[in-house]
Amino acid sequence: MAKCDMEGRVVLVTGGGSGIGRACALEFASRGCRVVVTDVDERGGEETVGLVKGAGNDAFFVRVDVTKLADLEAAVAAAVERFGSLDYAVNNAGIGGPTAPTGEYPEDGWRQVIDINLSGVFYGMRAQIPQMLKQGRGAIVNMASILGLVGFAGSPAYVAAKHGVLGLTKTAGLEYAAQGIRVNAVCPGFIETSMTKALREDEALHEMLVSKHATGRLGRAEEVAAAVAFLCCDESSFVSGSHLLVDGGYVAA
Repeated sequence: MAKCDMEGRVVLVTGGGSGIGRACALEFASRGCRVVVTDVDERGGEETVGLVKGAGNDAFFVRVDVTKLADLEAAVAAAVERFGSLDYAVNNAGIGGPTAPTGEYPEDGWRQVIDINLSGVFYGMRAQIPQMLKQGRGAIVNMASILGLVGFAGSPAYVAAKHGVLGLTKTAGLEYAAQGIRVNAVCPGFIETSMTKALREDEALHEMLVSKHATGRLGRAEEVAAAVAFLCCDESSFVSGSHLLVDGGYVAA
C-alpha cells in the first residue's frame, strides 16, 4: 500500500533526538515532509536532522524544554518562519521516571514526570493550535501509552501522566475538529528504545513484559511512527479525539 502524500508539508516533533521521536521524524521525512526536530538533547536532535537531510529532506533543530511554554512557542514560530506553516505536530517528549510504589514515590520524581509527560503535551498543543487555527487546518498526535489505559505497579506518575494525555487529547479533539484541526493519540506497548533498556537488562522482567504482548515480542519505534503518520494523513480525516493502540495485543488480554 502506497504511503499517503505529505509532500512539502511541515511537521514538528518533540523529543525527536532519539527513540520513537527520531523514528517519527524519519517516517514523516520519508513521506515528503519538512521536519522541525526539537529536544533538550542537542546532540541527538542534530543527529536526527542529519539523518533526515541524508535521506534528501529538509530539516532543522530547535532546542526545546517542553516544560516551558515559551520554548514551544519559539519552535512553532521558527517552523513558520523557515517553512511557512505548521501542518502536523507530534508531542512525543517524555521520560520514564523513578520506580516506586505510590506510598513511597519521591515528590521530585512525581513533579518531573508530570511536568514533562503531561504538562509538556499541554504546552505543545497550547503553542501549536493557535498557528493551526490561523491556517484553518492541522493534525496533532500526542504520545500516550498503554499505561494511559491500564495501571502498572511502581509507575504511578507515568501512569497518571499518560491517562492525562488521553484526557487532553479527547478534549482538544472535541474542541477543534470543526475548525479543521484533528487531535489524536497513539498508545504504544513496550517498545525497544533507550527508555526500556533497563527493563530489557533484567531478564526476568523482560520475559514478563514480552509475555504480556500477544505478538511475543516488544514493539519497534518504526511501528509506532507509522501509526503516528497515519493519524496525520488525509486518510484518517474522520478520526479526532481518539487513540490508536500499537501494543502487540497487550491491552486485549
